[in-house]
Amino acid sequence: MMPDVRSKNIYEMLFMANKILSADSRTRSSVSIFIVVGLCCFFYILGAWQRSGFGKGDSIAVEITKSGADCNILSNLNFETHHGGESVTTDDSETESKPLVFKPCSSKYIDHTPCQHQKRAMTFPRQNMVYRERHCPAENEKLRCLIPAPEGYVTPFPWPKSRDYVPYANAPYKSLTVEKAVQNWIQYEGNVFRFPGGGTQFPQGADAYINHLASVIPIDNGTVRTALDTGCGVASWGAYLLKKNVIAMSFAPRDNHEAQVQFALERGVPAVIGVLGTIKLPYPSRAFDMAHCSRCLIPWGANDGIYMMEVDRVLRPGGYWVLSGPPINWKNNYRAWLRPKEELQEEQRKIEDIARLLCWEKKYEQGEIAIWQKAVNAGACSGRQDDAQATFCKSEETEDVWYKKMEPCISPYPDVNSPDDPDFNSPDEVSGGELLPFPKRLYAVPPRVASGSIPGVSVETYLEDNRLWKKHVNAYKKINKIIDSGRYRNIMDMNAGLGGFAAALESPKLWVMNVVPTIAEKNTLGAVYERGLIGIYHDWCEAFSTYPRTYDLIHAHGVFSLYKDKCDPVDILLEMDRILRPEGAVIFRDEVDMLIKVKKIVGGMRWDTKLVDHEDGPLVAEKILVAVKQYWVAAAKNSTSSQ
Repeated sequence: MMPDVRSKNIYEMLFMANKILSADSRTRSSVSIFIVVGLCCFFYILGAWQRSGFGKGDSIAVEITKSGADCNILSNLNFETHHGGESVTTDDSETESKPLVFKPCSSKYIDHTPCQHQKRAMTFPRQNMVYRERHCPAENEKLRCLIPAPEGYVTPFPWPKSRDYVPYANAPYKSLTVEKAVQNWIQYEGNVFRFPGGGTQFPQGADAYINHLASVIPIDNGTVRTALDTGCGVASWGAYLLKKNVIAMSFAPRDNHEAQVQFALERGVPAVIGVLGTIKLPYPSRAFDMAHCSRCLIPWGANDGIYMMEVDRVLRPGGYWVLSGPPINWKNNYRAWLRPKEELQEEQRKIEDIARLLCWEKKYEQGEIAIWQKAVNAGACSGRQDDAQATFCKSEETEDVWYKKMEPCISPYPDVNSPDDPDFNSPDEVSGGELLPFPKRLYAVPPRVASGSIPGVSVETYLEDNRLWKKHVNAYKKINKIIDSGRYRNIMDMNAGLGGFAAALESPKLWVMNVVPTIAEKNTLGAVYERGLIGIYHDWCEAFSTYPRTYDLIHAHGVFSLYKDKCDPVDILLEMDRILRPEGAVIFRDEVDMLIKVKKIVGGMRWDTKLVDHEDGPLVAEKILVAVKQYWVAAAKNSTSSQ
């Protein structure tokens, strides 16, 4: 019996006792008092006994409570019973109908990249690499089928073995082994590809090359944490930087170097399909501590310096730019490059002129390597305000990048202090805020948060977000006990917010691609980079710029609520299926009505699912849906096999 019931009984006994007392208060007062005290004691003991768990119904409740901590990992529980039809509004016909079963695509689509489709690309101009940019299919051209894995597909090797070996069946393309044979990119050995760590500019290995750069750039002490590799090849530079706790965002176009980005991701190295053409890079301003080009074939001096200006936009104040290969040191190398020295001389002159306009100081030039450093604030280059060639972008345009054309303008520095401060734009202060070395910066307050640059995000909001995601990730680890064991190397957060999920998972065993949707209420990607994490802008109504089967684990927090009425959830889920490896996992966190719809759709996609309560209990409307993609591959004559 609960306390309020006991109180009611006691009140009734007191009322009865009062009647007794009023009848004969003088002769029976002591007896009445004794009766009242006795009744009070009786009901108190009765309630305490029932609350103790020895009451039949309460003992069952106690057992359920005891087992509740681990109920989410028991396979024989049906979590859907926590929200019946009375709490969720659904269409009756939708509830009763069977899920639509999605058929496998033809095996010719094994490596389908919807927004970088080769046939469609060839219909666009080649000038300025327009044809290599994103060109997504129209609604009636989208595939509504499941992309198969190639026959013989296997789970990639665990890191760090995956850095050096990729199963041949996962990306069965040998062209690079022939084309780049003398450059030590990739070798075919039996049923695996081996990556010796070489490159066009570092045939002796990426380790030696990176150590050479580290003699000029502070790579070893955490000052440089995020890097951008333009035209990355198979991303050996990014792969070996991870040994120094530097994480690189590598990109290359889908071009004649077949599957180079696919190889990078199979190795467990961050990479996306991309190109410096006419559209801005999908990254925030002041994101990277270092940018790198090793024979990336980008014409840096062309188009009024627009490509160097775009690198300047995404490079942090005080960051470094490395250019390795032509035209550096052309006087000694033009014969080996088989190019006219006059052409190379003019090319380098243009690069030097643009670097001066951008206030980049050359720190090093030796052999075929040159290194520049960007000024820490505008005070170091006040003279360029009077330069007729210096055209400045509007500050708000530096963050507006999705499908926006690059312009030949210089991104302005944020102010260091207020104009009334005597240290305003002093030569020593870092514009936009100085970052701590990594890993200290992971949980330090990002300068964009501290300065109030992100509307609606305060220091308190940021700290609470970190606390919340530590709790969420701890709950995930109870549901999926191998989440941080190394089983999942390539992880994607589809709606990253401030990067709390990635920060809570931070480990050398894994990396997280933090995606900030272009329709998100708050533009938080700059703060994600200031934490020493990497990410990208993307609209989930379109396909992501990657190959199929490139992520081991996908986290989707509030994605389907965010995109409600924006685009078909079927398209988003089919895209998730495309980029998820066989036997890869998905964690959805969303409102229960959304997750019920998602569960119904993926029921026809060869996924196994389980709906789980929020870690705070079944009364919380937000739930967790855990899914695992079944293993199946393309087989002969477009049939499929699950063997």
